[in-house]
Amino acid sequence: MPILFLIVVIDLIGFGIIIPLLPLYAETMGADPVIIGLVMATYSLTQFIASPFWGRSSDRYGRRPILLITLVGMVFAYIWLSYADNIWMLIGARALGGFMAGNISTAFAYVADVTTRETRAKGMGLIGAAFGLGFIIGPAIGGILAGSDPVNADYRTPGLAAAGLSFVAWLLAYFFLKESLSPDIRKRLATQPRQKRRQQFRKALNQPKVGLLILLAFLVTLAFAGLEATFALWSNRQFGWGPEQNGYIFAFVGLLGAAVQGGLLSKLNDHFGEARLITQGAAALAIGMVLIPFCQSLHFLLFAMTIAVYGFSIISPALSSLTSLQIDEEVQGGILGVTRSATTLGRVVGPAIAGALFGWLGKDWPYFFGAIIMTAVMVISIWLGFSNRKGIKNPNK
Repeated sequence: MPILFLIVVIDLIGFGIIIPLLPLYAETMGADPVIIGLVMATYSLTQFIASPFWGRSSDRYGRRPILLITLVGMVFAYIWLSYADNIWMLIGARALGGFMAGNISTAFAYVADVTTRETRAKGMGLIGAAFGLGFIIGPAIGGILAGSDPVNADYRTPGLAAAGLSFVAWLLAYFFLKESLSPDIRKRLATQPRQKRRQQFRKALNQPKVGLLILLAFLVTLAFAGLEATFALWSNRQFGWGPEQNGYIFAFVGLLGAAVQGGLLSKLNDHFGEARLITQGAAALAIGMVLIPFCQSLHFLLFAMTIAVYGFSIISPALSSLTSLQIDEEVQGGILGVTRSATTLGRVVGPAIAGALFGWLGKDWPYFFGAIIMTAVMVISIWLGFSNRKGIKNPNK
């Protein structure tokens, strides 16, 4: 587990390096906000397509070979991105990167292999912590390497640094990571009938209120992904910022999210319960997003971002937790996998819609739209009684 944790941290730092500069990088190639939204969506789309493929492949061939293959693919994707000189090359690089990033399903499967039911949550929490560290450290490094001037920013060095980090992760996996799945288990898993994703969706939607919870998870991710995708463009027009300033903001977002989910969430959940946190999180994210367009100073922006990030940080795990409480244990893995697929789709649709709104209606409209979506989520949660502390329960339990 420590080796896998280190591999995931290093790889996600590389991913985080790209976040604050990608929209501005695409803009230097003549892309308008609509196209930039599609560029941002490409990564999540190919990740969505690839995740089940890599998951099934790791069942058949083992976790270690798939991790090695995908880490090499990430190296080439970042190098391709660094030397892209037109928007189609950039889209191709992000598509390859997203396809290889589908290996996160393999990392979670590795954790499941090496943990017991009693230690499973702790193991999954370590991977979540790796995500948090990557999103804190990566954007700051990317911003520093690219520089503060949006006109003369260095967009090549951050990509090469990300490629180097993925190569370091590959070296660690090659020399130190042991296979977690025995040959006997691989053979048994490979011969088991595979349930199609469409069947998983049908099973989830047939569970009482689970389908609606999955829809809310999709809407929440859609709104926040739109914020992430357009923020660098918005801050450039609002404050004249370049990659470095945006890198610090994204690092602040990652740090705040880690603090809420790592320290505050457990106490909030004990006091309010998952159901009320959904309503509160939706309200906070709506307020934060509607405030962003009115920010004229860094201090007010940090205040608005704090409210928005707090809301997203409590509503996402609350939705996952409440979903798991509605279903029987034997179908939890499949239905939570469907939820993850829905949130990945949110990261495809959100940037595409936000980019279109940015280009067609103006820089503030992605945030107004996100606030409207989150208000709808809040109203639905109240209408269904989610604001009741005990929330909804599985009638089968």
